[in-house]
Amino acid sequence: MEPTWTLVAVLACVVAVLALLLWVRGGRDGRVSRARQRRAERGERQAERLLRREGFRVEERQASVHWTMEVDGEPAEVEARADLLVRRGRRRYVAEVKTGDRAPDPCFPRTRRQLLEYALVYDVDGVLLVDMEAGEVIEVSFPDLFD
Repeated sequence: MEPTWTLVAVLACVVAVLALLLWVRGGRDGRVSRARQRRAERGERQAERLLRREGFRVEERQASVHWTMEVDGEPAEVEARADLLVRRGRRRYVAEVKTGDRAPDPCFPRTRRQLLEYALVYDVDGVLLVDMEAGEVIEVSFPDLFD
């Protein structure tokens, strides 16, 4: 075998192994993503039952709101999507359902930013975090910003 053919054969094997690794990893990531999605959907169904027990009525699921922001002076259309819009008495709330170890913590940075965005863009009286790990509904407010 000539050295060039040896190099081509080695490179072909390396490419084949890399492709196989990417394929295996992609399959695993897809399974993890589907499992996470199923857990979230199950959590949302359980959250609705919990909210009803707490006296809330579900008005809308996967409620989206659109608005315009500016980026370097140019308009940019954006969307937020919350898990639920609920009502108790005359008060209307946007509710975010969280499962897992860290996400149900309202002080966890990603969760906090999400709740703050909801408080800004939804026309509601309050923001709820539904912690499915603890089975509780937490009202979150931002008094230094809105009062």
